[in-house]
Amino acid sequence: MSVHAIDRLCYDVTHNPGTLARLRMNPQQELMRRPLTSQERDELLRGDVAALYRRGAHPVLLVRLANARVLSLDPLIYAARIRTAKPRFSVPPEPE
Repeated sequence: MSVHAIDRLCYDVTHNPGTLARLRMNPQQELMRRPLTSQERDELLRGDVAALYRRGAHPVLLVRLANARVLSLDPLIYAARIRTAKPRFSVPPEPE
């Protein structure tokens, strides 16, 4: 699992214009340049943010893909898909 590589891609989309341009021009090729598993590449190409979140990717970084409108994502699609993800942790109720 390469959660750092997923998070780094999301960061680079907003901080490196070359990454965004390459991702828009040829997403498969850009993802092959990164240390991702084939399953992670597939989830990214499908825009499956719920699966990426379950892997440990940070939702605040994942939303950058939607804001950049890459990998079949936009803010509305992102919101609908991330809502389907089960929480990775829960906060216990306050003691009475």
